[in-house]
Amino acid sequence: MTALTVHQTARPTGFPAPAHFRFVESPVPEPSRGTALIENLYWSVDPYHREMMDGDFELNAPLEGRALGRIVASLEPSLPEGELVFHRKGWRTHSVVTPAETRRLPLHEGVPLSAYLSVLGGTGLTAYVGLTRIARLREGDDVFVSAAAGGVGTATGRFARLLGAGRVIGSAGSPSKVRHLIEQVGYDAAFDYRSGPVAGLLTKAAPDGIDVFVDNVGGEHLGAAIGALRERGRVVRIGTVGQYNTPDTPPVVFDHADVVEKSLRIEGFLVRDYADLQEELYEFAVPHLLSGALVPDETVVDGFERIVEAFLLMLRGGNTGKILVRAAGPGD
Repeated sequence: MTALTVHQTARPTGFPAPAHFRFVESPVPEPSRGTALIENLYWSVDPYHREMMDGDFELNAPLEGRALGRIVASLEPSLPEGELVFHRKGWRTHSVVTPAETRRLPLHEGVPLSAYLSVLGGTGLTAYVGLTRIARLREGDDVFVSAAAGGVGTATGRFARLLGAGRVIGSAGSPSKVRHLIEQVGYDAAFDYRSGPVAGLLTKAAPDGIDVFVDNVGGEHLGAAIGALRERGRVVRIGTVGQYNTPDTPPVVFDHADVVEKSLRIEGFLVRDYADLQEELYEFAVPHLLSGALVPDETVVDGFERIVEAFLLMLRGGNTGKILVRAAGPGD
């Protein structure tokens, strides 16, 4: 058997291209004492990978990322063969892991395996932490979400509704995504940010203002939201995907006096600092998944050989919901 890994071969300027990656073949690795071999079934490609390409990823070495897989060989009693686990040694068909590098999946009956990388994974945890810990969402709060049709954006919209938000407003990059947000995800209003100045579009969608802004984009969206926030409004800074591939983008322009005069709070966070809330997320989301009140929004690409294609598709907004790569012959 042959294992495949993906290496980054060069640092991109602007948008990455297939030439920045290379698939490397090798024999399937064997576990050593205290480790186990995982055959991966699902892989996550995420916006933060683009940031890491600028220096955090080592060139000509296997890339890291979230993945789900089945243990197929083990020399570690706590990692029995056949167990399904989450780990971060993705972007490869086979991974050798230690117990500290894995998390056992609870496998709630009726919940698809892919959900543990989307609405129950890091994507869902980001949305949950943003609303419950950073925004401290209150019942009736009006919420605006940028990049609302992406993985975190769709999860945020669905969670906000389940947590008792008032109106939920989103921005997306095409009319079809706007329709999806309103007709499928449950947003009260949404707009295509490419159709005009964001400030004007937001004013039309939320004429009475907003209480919370969950920001995945930065730039013009952040400036517009600060102007629309009511007194004691909160900004949850999750990412700046709008600038990952355009480093020369002008800085955000907004009225800094608004932050003081409206007693606004702007706070960012890293989801890795909230791993202790994983079980709380399960307790919140799994019953809603089983009842049908919560639906995972996913774009699934089949075949590990398409993982680079899926990553580049995501960076250009070609997905709706969380984008995942599934091994040929799905494991769930």
